[in-house]
Amino acid sequence: MHTIENTSALHDIKVLVRVDFNVPLKGEEIRDNNRIVAALPTINYLLGKNNAVVLMSHLGKIKWGKVDDAEIANEKAKNNMEFVYPELKKLLAGHTVKFCAATHGDELKAAIAGLKLGEVLLVQNTRYEKGESKNDATLSKEWASYVDGFVMDAFGSAHRAHASTYGVPEVLKAEGKPVALGFLMEKEVKNLTTCVAPTDKDHPYIAILGGFKVSDKIKVIESLLKKCDKILIGGAMTYTFKKALGMSIGTSPVEEDQLDYAKKCYDTGKIVLPVDCICANTFDYDPAVTKILTVDTVPGNEIGGASVNGIPDGFEGLDVGPETVALFDAEIAKARLIFWNGPVGVFEKEQYQTGTKAICKAITANKLAFSVIGGGDSAAAAKEFGYADKFSHVSTGGGASLEMIENDGHLPGIDVIG
Repeated sequence: MHTIENTSALHDIKVLVRVDFNVPLKGEEIRDNNRIVAALPTINYLLGKNNAVVLMSHLGKIKWGKVDDAEIANEKAKNNMEFVYPELKKLLAGHTVKFCAATHGDELKAAIAGLKLGEVLLVQNTRYEKGESKNDATLSKEWASYVDGFVMDAFGSAHRAHASTYGVPEVLKAEGKPVALGFLMEKEVKNLTTCVAPTDKDHPYIAILGGFKVSDKIKVIESLLKKCDKILIGGAMTYTFKKALGMSIGTSPVEEDQLDYAKKCYDTGKIVLPVDCICANTFDYDPAVTKILTVDTVPGNEIGGASVNGIPDGFEGLDVGPETVALFDAEIAKARLIFWNGPVGVFEKEQYQTGTKAICKAITANKLAFSVIGGGDSAAAAKEFGYADKFSHVSTGGGASLEMIENDGHLPGIDVIG
């Protein structure tokens, strides 16, 4: 694995670093600077080696080809990398940090050419370029022509073969110029490889999957069924499994076209489903009109004098119940390796946070297990509830972490470095 520490040529040159500055914004204000902070070790290391550092990142989405020019202009205005510039300057106090509003052409060429060793240049949002997401060869060659080396440190974009993540290092590598993984990427690869290729000491290996759709996680479920001893299912995807087993799910979301697949997965004997849930007759909690019930998902439960097999009509599941918390706790306590992606309830609402908080507590209470959060909402929940620093590793890329597991450790942004 080529890293910045074992790539000797990364000194006294101009280095393009692909970072992940796709930070949440409120207007022009950054709501969370964690992704910028996460890139600092790599940036500072390269500056310490007397490099000129060119930073590129995407920010938000630009819907090229799907909207008119006015809408594209509006999306560009909302996702202007210049909003990130003041925070970067503050975090790199003591260094000269510049900004270039151009993403190609003479202005960008001149800005990089004029960059002195020991200075930093932040370039405008890469997605301002239509060819970025298409890995346009001309764009890749242009960007590569301005620098002498490349460092990939944007794990959250490593599953995308874009010009800035794949095309540029491909060109530079073919020219014999240094390409490497930054510290953040190195950490992600090392920790997620444990989940991709568990050893004997990593068993029992437990995965916890939540989220909305089974279809979003078909490939990762298939991969984890080969690697894990148990997969605990939570969140809205639970109800596709429940319906596949003939249980009533009320108005809970279901993917009718995934019922056969869900049943097939369940029949492996590795799927552990919730045995009870917190359900309500409205998604928007209102104590005046909402009745919250704990409903056993086995025949014989009595509600209003009638026996039901699952959730009654007019209600939907919004969190796991106390018996499920106990069941999941027992499975988690046995584990020596844990991968978690997706909350088990609607944790954004206080009334339905209990299950996800319990998952955080149970995982971090197991001091013998190596625990990994696969980014996304699980990482947000762990941070909100104060557990993030108690996990062995919290990935910075939800989609990338899932695809890394799906593809047995392979991602475009990793493979191109070699």
